[in-house]
Amino acid sequence: MDIVVKGRNVEVPDHYRVHVAEKLAKIERYDHKLIRVDVELFHERNPRQSDTCQRVEITCVSRGPVIRAEACTNDFYSALDAAIAKLDTRLRRAADRRRVHRGRHAPLSVAAATADLPVAELAAPSGATATAVAERVEEPVDEYDDQPWHIARAKVHPAEPMTVDDALFQMELVGHDFYLFHDKESGRPSVVYRRHAYDYGIISLDI
Repeated sequence: MDIVVKGRNVEVPDHYRVHVAEKLAKIERYDHKLIRVDVELFHERNPRQSDTCQRVEITCVSRGPVIRAEACTNDFYSALDAAIAKLDTRLRRAADRRRVHRGRHAPLSVAAATADLPVAELAAPSGATATAVAERVEEPVDEYDDQPWHIARAKVHPAEPMTVDDALFQMELVGHDFYLFHDKESGRPSVVYRRHAYDYGIISLDI
C-alpha cells in the first residue's frame, strides 16, 4: 500500500509523513486490496477560522469503492486523528458489506445500516474502482476566470451502472451530501442527496 502525503498552501515535514504512515498502518486489516492512500493537507489563512484552519483529507483507493474522510481542527495532528476515526468507520462498514454479499444474505438497506450513526458521520461522490480512479480526469479550471463565480476543479468519472441503494452506500463512504450515478434500473443519469436527518432524495434526468 502506497501512502502519498501532500500539502496545499503548506509544506509537509518528513516527521509528519512518518506519523501519517504509522497511523494508517492498521487500516489494511479492513481491506487487503488497498492500493494507495492519498493524504492531503490544507491550511486556511483566514484568521477568523483559526479553530478549523487545518484540514486533512484522506482518500483510499483499492479494487473496490473509493473511501474518503476529512476533518478540520486547529492543528494537523488532531485533524489527522479525527479523519482516521471517520475513515475507520467507513472502511469497517465496507468490509461488513463485503462479508454480507459473500454469505449470499440480503444486504441491509442504507437506512437500516445507518440508523444508529450520528448525522455527522453520514454524508457523496465517488465509488469508482481503482481502475476508474486512474482513468478519471481532474484538473484546475481556468476557462471561467472572467466570471464573477469561480469553478476551482473539474472531475470526470466513468459511469458504472448501479442501484439507488448502492449509490447511497457509495455516498456515505466518501462523506459527501450528494452522489451522481448511472441508475441501473432506469438507465438515467441520477443524483441521490441528503435531505433532513436520515431522509434522502433522488433527481433523475429524462433523456
